[in-house]
Amino acid sequence: MTAEDLGESELAAQPRWYLVQARPRQAERAALNLEQQGYRVFHPRFQIERIRRGRRVMVEESLFPNYLFIRLQRWVDNWYPLRSTRGVARLVAFGNEPLPIDDALIETIRRRIGDQSPELVLHPGEAVRIIAGPFQGLEAIFQTHQGQQRVRLLIELLHRQVVLTLPLGGIQRVG
Repeated sequence: MTAEDLGESELAAQPRWYLVQARPRQAERAALNLEQQGYRVFHPRFQIERIRRGRRVMVEESLFPNYLFIRLQRWVDNWYPLRSTRGVARLVAFGNEPLPIDDALIETIRRRIGDQSPELVLHPGEAVRIIAGPFQGLEAIFQTHQGQQRVRLLIELLHRQVVLTLPLGGIQRVG
């Protein structure tokens, strides 16, 4: 059933996703406090490899820093506790009207985050497959990291070994 099939009052009664702005560096706190109050919250996060104290570690980061999504029914749910919830700055609105977010967009974000590979800690000499770009589908040998987001690979082209530098997200471990 689409929005055109429903009347305006019926559409307002359906639960919808809305955008919540959290206070700086308090998105996790806001999500936890909202969930404890019984609200349905979606805080998209992803795994990324970072260098900390000279070591490569996997850390979880927010896809949209200081923002999260909350599922509310327009005329049914109590919206007043949102303003006083620890970690929440405000419900994002245009004028005085909060703008609902399409369910399809939320599902697309969920799918994309679910597709990420959870483990990308690589060791020199390890076989990898290129999954993006003009060399997609070819196998290569991991040599080293170049910064936090790029890798140096060794690939065989035209019976010669060639060094490539690619984004970390453009490769995956073989096997």
